[in-house]
Amino acid sequence: MASVFLLAIGIGIAALLMSSTILHFLTPITDSVLSPQEKTCQQIANEGYKIHKIYPDSNPTELPIDDYQRLIYLDELWIKECVSVLPADSIFNIVNNVERNYFTGE
Repeated sequence: MASVFLLAIGIGIAALLMSSTILHFLTPITDSVLSPQEKTCQQIANEGYKIHKIYPDSNPTELPIDDYQRLIYLDELWIKECVSVLPADSIFNIVNNVERNYFTGE
């Protein structure tokens, strides 16, 4: 009698694990869904971060003129299009994504 009871418990646990796995694969992952505005800001942040990584210890006025103008343009665009429009949580997520994507090589 005890072995039948243990077998039933084992089958029940296996069924729960299988249904959990199936449910996990069927539900879409929506963690990384960005709004169009957030995607634009992500691209702006990526471009600015690339320039900052090329000249890590430089003062912006010490950069070559083309890079300096590009950096100033991106900074103004970042303030106007992102910081003044998006909530703080979105800004922090974008900044974290830029650093994570850069260091993982994406």
